[in-house]
Amino acid sequence: MTETAHTYTPRTRFAVPGRIAVSEQAATLWQTATITEIRRETPHAATFRLAVPHWAGHLPGQHLMLRLTAGDGYAAQRHYSIASAPDDSGHIELTLDHVDGGEVSGWFHTVAEPGDTVEVRGPLSGFFAWPGDRPALLLGAGSGVVPLMSMVRHHRARGLDVPLRLLVSARSPEELVYVREYGAETTPVFTRSAPEGVAVGRMAAAHVAPLLAEQPPGGWEAYVCGSNGFAEHASRLLVAAGQPVDRIRIERFG
Repeated sequence: MTETAHTYTPRTRFAVPGRIAVSEQAATLWQTATITEIRRETPHAATFRLAVPHWAGHLPGQHLMLRLTAGDGYAAQRHYSIASAPDDSGHIELTLDHVDGGEVSGWFHTVAEPGDTVEVRGPLSGFFAWPGDRPALLLGAGSGVVPLMSMVRHHRARGLDVPLRLLVSARSPEELVYVREYGAETTPVFTRSAPEGVAVGRMAAAHVAPLLAEQPPGGWEAYVCGSNGFAEHASRLLVAAGQPVDRIRIERFG
């Protein structure tokens, strides 16, 4: 069914109470989350800050399940990576692309406003999580950078000494999500158009091989996130540059 067949409306609006300690079972339960802020990242992507008073906490790289329910009882559920670093504020952030025809992303980008509520469950999956205890080499494309940015933010917030590098691919500078936040740890790659003096093209061996040559103590743990095509391409580049296959973690979008 399409977005036009169902109108999603906020169930409740409420004040956010103080953070409450919860058990591990909280990750398996649906909770009400309130949108408190919306920030535009690119022409097609925005970040939504959610207050989740009973949030159990998460590790960088984890995701959650989000549910919207229409007035006729129809429910749409989607998995979304968490963009924010772990903290104890009772807030999390999601960065969503506006997908053509997308029920949930369409609601967020055209209807949602601060004060609206949704339901969330999580955090989910520990496979792609990075607790900050090992060198991390991050490769992402488009919205695939979202869980990787949680890792970058965690690295900065905790002042971690462990090496971290990010290679992020976007079609153009205008479509580079989080462009204002990147620092020396990040190398952007542009596939359609780029600033003057920057080469245009896909992520290549020339981007990956120098990072593998660094080889910090203990070696890299590689995290790859993006479309199926990007995930296959990036993982091949890593293997060709000498990264052990069993130390490549992949999360695919779409």
